[in-house]
Amino acid sequence: MDKPFLDKLRKIDPYVPGEQPQAADIIKLNANENPYPPAPCVQEILRRFDAAQLALYPDANGKALKSTLAGRFGVKPAQVFLGNGSDDVLALAFQAFFCSDRPVLYPDITYSFYPVWCNLFRIPYETVPLDGDFRVRVRGYDQPNGGVILPNPNAPTGRGVTLDFLEDLLQHNQDCVVIIDEAYVDFGAQSAVPLLGKYENLLVVQTMSKSRSLAGMRIGYALGSEVLISTLEAVKNSYNSYTMDVLALAAGQASVEDERYFQETCRRVAETRDRSAAALRGLGFTVLPSLTNFLFVTHPKKEAPVIFEYLRQKNIYIRYFRLPRIENYLRITIGTDEQMDRLLDALQAFL
Repeated sequence: MDKPFLDKLRKIDPYVPGEQPQAADIIKLNANENPYPPAPCVQEILRRFDAAQLALYPDANGKALKSTLAGRFGVKPAQVFLGNGSDDVLALAFQAFFCSDRPVLYPDITYSFYPVWCNLFRIPYETVPLDGDFRVRVRGYDQPNGGVILPNPNAPTGRGVTLDFLEDLLQHNQDCVVIIDEAYVDFGAQSAVPLLGKYENLLVVQTMSKSRSLAGMRIGYALGSEVLISTLEAVKNSYNSYTMDVLALAAGQASVEDERYFQETCRRVAETRDRSAAALRGLGFTVLPSLTNFLFVTHPKKEAPVIFEYLRQKNIYIRYFRLPRIENYLRITIGTDEQMDRLLDALQAFL
């Protein structure tokens, strides 16, 4: 049967998220979720929530959460943008800031979302190869471009760069918007936030999914100059003024206000990460230095997909990317000490 309308549909290769198994007795180390619950004050917000509030629209501007974030980072509320997770914030940023005929630059090994967004929004792009040790090469971005997006730390490698590196990047790219994607910055990397006062073209994007254990709430935000944030707001309001629901706004504010719990949780994850990295090296793995809540590893005697399938049969889920240069690497999310011990025991038995 002839279906001529099919020729008019958008053709796109979408992003494929990590597997989300629903079985009870599993160890889920494949999505970089936090193994610890949200702050107690967040749980209290949920317990006390009055469902009658759902009959009303939320605050489209998210004033309370913006003010709380502004206070934490030492910026004005007008320098804060809120979105439905950092993916939503980044997608809007791609539309708002990458509008020239020149290519956007980002690493050749990084988030799979970046090329998807470029193709979806018809943005030209070029990838800049990481070096042989999977480190970002700052001089690779000294070329004409329509914008730069750099994750710090990078994923799935886990490597981070210094504040001096970021300022070098900004100094050589002042005629475009530079986005620093800081989804994992709270686990030990240096944030670009201190540079906001010097570079009006800098946008810093963070999330509450990782370090604040709110992946199920979808809360992301951006920090930048007022001109960048107002442009983001205009793009957002051109399709949906209400990207944040009332529960997310309240939970996010409560989480940011509990600094002690936040710092303690990040410390626990980092300590387990470093202990697990040492144990994996003891099993013969090469483990890249990590400033995230995951490890990127390879084994000289066992192929990555074989290890991946073996662990899956043991109900231990990690992440494997069948991509050039990293086809023999595995990404392992940091779980609790008990979960990581079970992973290590399974690997020891296999190897």
